Amino acid sequence: MTDQAALKITMGPVPYLWAGDKWRDFYYRVADSEDVDAVTLGEVVCSKRDHFIKPYLDDVVMRLTDAGKDVAVASLALVTLEREAIATRRLAAGQAMVEANDLSALRLLVGKPHRIGPFVNVYNGATAALLARKGASRICIGPELSATSIGSIIAGAPGVEFEVIAFGRLPLAISARCAHARAKGNTKDNCKFVCGEEPDGLDVDTLDGQSFLTVNGVQTMSRHCQVLLHDLGGLAKIGVTHLRLSPQDCDMVAVARLYAEVRDGALSAQEAMAALRNLYAAAPYANGFLHGQPGMKWVAA
Repeated sequence: MTDQAALKITMGPVPYLWAGDKWRDFYYRVADSEDVDAVTLGEVVCSKRDHFIKPYLDDVVMRLTDAGKDVAVASLALVTLEREAIATRRLAAGQAMVEANDLSALRLLVGKPHRIGPFVNVYNGATAALLARKGASRICIGPELSATSIGSIIAGAPGVEFEVIAFGRLPLAISARCAHARAKGNTKDNCKFVCGEEPDGLDVDTLDGQSFLTVNGVQTMSRHCQVLLHDLGGLAKIGVTHLRLSPQDCDMVAVARLYAEVRDGALSAQEAMAALRNLYAAAPYANGFLHGQPGMKWVAA
């Protein structure tokens, strides 16, 4: 069990294609935030986006570290090309704390302190314990699990820190093909980086017009934005240690402040929800997965 006041806030990797200077300035603001304890950053979705952030990555990591943040660099979620394999090997061999989002990265990190991202399936305590024995110190649980399942996993791996995605559109799938480019009439090899035209993802409807999913390059995400403001006490009770905020195209520093105020008892979840709707109204809210319901559902407190 974790004391609710001890819950830490992690700012996760930007999942979308943002201009390099926008990406840099975003994390510079995060570095100045008193409410963010940890930061995981890096390109997780598409290696073709690397050159947008690579010129700024070292400076951003230094700025965050100097600000006292607990910093990790995430690996790519799907490695399909030799240059991606080389980049993964280079990342694993470096000095930075690495969050593994692919089993190829996990193999390279055995015996070295590292973390596990939400793209690695961890569905039971035995798996979590095995990963811990191989060097994992923190595991970000996949978004589709219920609180009951998360609690069972945590109970099976004492001494490991556990993180859940408490805000943001949820990562559901990743593909070697790019539906985002195809939707704009391009191929993946000649995508022209059209995913950058939607800094919050491209919403997709079903054939009968139902709001359904969001496409982000080669990634499929939830249309709904997960919001767990009402659930912080329950998450602490089952042993969650970190709340991950997945960046959306809004004032994420203000979002972090709301989560910190609810955690600290300075603001009720209802008050924070009202403020959050003014900060981010681009997607409907949901918390269904945590409550054992379809992910797009909203389960009232």
